[in-house]
Amino acid sequence: MNLLDNFINECDIALKTLSFKKSGTGRSYPSSETPSSLSKEEKNLSAQLMRINLAGEVAAQALYRGQAMVCKDTEIKNHLLQAGEEETDHLIWCKKRLGELNGKPSILNPVWYAGSFAIGAIFGSLGEKTSLGFVEETEKQVVKHLERHLDKVSKNDTETIEILKTMRADEDEHAQEAVENGSESLSQPTKKLMSFTAKVMTSSSAYI
Repeated sequence: MNLLDNFINECDIALKTLSFKKSGTGRSYPSSETPSSLSKEEKNLSAQLMRINLAGEVAAQALYRGQAMVCKDTEIKNHLLQAGEEETDHLIWCKKRLGELNGKPSILNPVWYAGSFAIGAIFGSLGEKTSLGFVEETEKQVVKHLERHLDKVSKNDTETIEILKTMRADEDEHAQEAVENGSESLSQPTKKLMSFTAKVMTSSSAYI
């Protein structure tokens, strides 16, 4: 596609992502448990956690799209797009669970998408190994983030727990795939900056 076609295509995907109409790989919803009986406090906590995770999945969509757009290696580009599709499953699951908990998505999601797309394109333009290194580090940080959520969520909320565990396994696999494809480790200052940016996003999305 030419530049204009690419722009139109990316705008279309962004709109579908932000309106939660983007389709994933068709994997089944991880939570097949009978609905748990949760207290108001447990329900509110789970809704807050899933709102944060939904914002993270919106950002993940944009990161992969931004990296893929500037990637010159066809094989790695296809890998980025495939991983992005698998992340779309997470987006769908988080939105569904948030709805079940009567929660609402963060109004800042468009900001996270735009910013993440730009960040993905920047790292993607630094070369395939650096781009894959960014994927590896991002996924490792997401795994730690999900583990913190698994520690926080009520043990009674088996539905949310199953979703988070499935997501954690996928993120871990994406990080490993980046390593196998030749990722280059990022510098410590870059990793710290990524962690700080993620904290800004998660803390804001929890309440706004």
